[in-house]
Amino acid sequence: RTTKYQLLVTSLCVMLLGLSIATLSTVTHYGLRFTLISNVSLDSNAYKVIHHTAFYFGICLSMTLILAALLSSAATVQESQCLTATGFFCFALAFCGLIPAACWRYTHSTEVEDSMMDVYDFVYEEVRRNTSSFRRHELTAIHEAFLCCGKHSPFGDTTNVENKTCPPDQVHDEGQDCLQEIQDFLKKHMDFVFLLLGITIGFTVYGMFLTSFLWFSIHFSSNLYRKGKYILR
Repeated sequence: RTTKYQLLVTSLCVMLLGLSIATLSTVTHYGLRFTLISNVSLDSNAYKVIHHTAFYFGICLSMTLILAALLSSAATVQESQCLTATGFFCFALAFCGLIPAACWRYTHSTEVEDSMMDVYDFVYEEVRRNTSSFRRHELTAIHEAFLCCGKHSPFGDTTNVENKTCPPDQVHDEGQDCLQEIQDFLKKHMDFVFLLLGITIGFTVYGMFLTSFLWFSIHFSSNLYRKGKYILR
């Protein structure tokens, strides 16, 4: 009975985590700041690939977690070995996806930040060379989205770019360097993602343990229930 209660609570937490991952993936994919950088980035830049991959991976992972939670809850209520085994498989599948994602975040801790800052650098240099008026519009949109203004350059010739692309209040108040602002924003975002992944991994492992324990409990109790029955012939 205690195991069933724990599994129901764990399933509820896993479902909430799955919904949180789906929400975070959607916000990351369709958020203004991320969308601006993705639309501006070139095909040679890694950010666009990371942007789309993270969204589809997050949606698939959230669906797997929600399915595992629903199957585990149904298995607990009905005491079905088949549903319990399927729930365990979904937990294991989610675990196999969570571990590589957490390892990738740990081993490529600055790749997302670097690719995003490379996109800004490219657009900024295009505007500084006055090669494209369209790039000037894109740079203005980035400055308004990130509430920043230009970047510190060793050449010292960026004032003209800032006057044309920064919001008036940012120019007069010497706004935040955009490269630093992008780096700080992404660091906070990725730290939150890593924390969410860590919590989800913990609940997934716990769910695997509980579903396997429940499966063995149902199996042995079923055998004990059959034992001692007699059939008259």
